[in-house]
Amino acid sequence: MRYFWTFFWTFLLIQMTLYVTSSMQGGTYDFAQGAIIAVIFSILIFLLGDALVPKTPAQKQHH
Repeated sequence: MRYFWTFFWTFLLIQMTLYVTSSMQGGTYDFAQGAIIAVIFSILIFLLGDALVPKTPAQKQHH
């Protein structure tokens, strides 16, 4: 389920960013380009999340 929501929000945010930046530059909005970028960013987020987040729970430190 986390993969779905990650892709969902990445997709929405990339589409919004692409729309706004193309509007500001006077260009055209391309939905397909945004979808491709969203897939690439989602894969990067999945890979980085798996690499950076520890698999075991953190142990409490006693002072």
